[in-house]
Amino acid sequence: MDLDLTGRHALVCGASQGIGRACAVELAQLGANVTVLARRADVLQQLAEELPRVQASQTHDVLVADSGDTEGLRAAVQRLVGAHPVHILVNNSGGPPPGPAHGAKVDAFLDAYRKHLVANHVLAEAVIPGMQAAGYGRIVNIISTSVKEPIRGLGVSNTTRWAVASWSKTLATELAPLGITVNNVLPGSTKTPRIEQIVHARAQKAGVAIAAMQRDMEAEIPMNRFADPSEIAAAVAFLASPAAGYITGINLPVDGGRTHSL
Repeated sequence: MDLDLTGRHALVCGASQGIGRACAVELAQLGANVTVLARRADVLQQLAEELPRVQASQTHDVLVADSGDTEGLRAAVQRLVGAHPVHILVNNSGGPPPGPAHGAKVDAFLDAYRKHLVANHVLAEAVIPGMQAAGYGRIVNIISTSVKEPIRGLGVSNTTRWAVASWSKTLATELAPLGITVNNVLPGSTKTPRIEQIVHARAQKAGVAIAAMQRDMEAEIPMNRFADPSEIAAAVAFLASPAAGYITGINLPVDGGRTHSL
């Protein structure tokens, strides 16, 4: 199986922690030159210095940008691709705050769309020409199992993730003739600051201890545990590799079997 990413340039968003950070590490281990994107320059710089270098020529870099600042994000990524075309784009951003759809403010939906759907589109539009020129392109969007089964208490997130999934499927069909694949990885509950936020919110609403709520949530998963970020990153890395060249337009759950639908 060809998983070699030597000479490929990967742009990993939301790389300062959690799943994004794990993706950066995994892609670097496969030989990719990785640019990590997030808002915190100091954290990104330290990560870039710590990423694996399995090839003598391998280099890593940082790109400081905010997914909520559309024009700033566009300008930053255009500068990047002008110097170093991107072959692998990992779209990843922290989810909207928990809460039901009923009663959610309009601004909450607009903010979530801007940070996810719009940001993903801006990044994709910037990197696609370079992918086409190189004859190699992989766009992987990290979204949620909520695109298969909405998750209670995540109204704004559920809505936004569905929009991203539909955009991705449409884009996959359009870009397939160019040899560019577009796929979604759907993490289940994963040990990140995001799941801590959800556990705390649910525990507070139910009036129970945080540890008890976590046990209840883990019991809903056939594997009886939350995922490690590295397990999500492994799926992303496969879809980014040459081995996945004939896979496009899919939603891949990595959830320990929690999703009940096909």
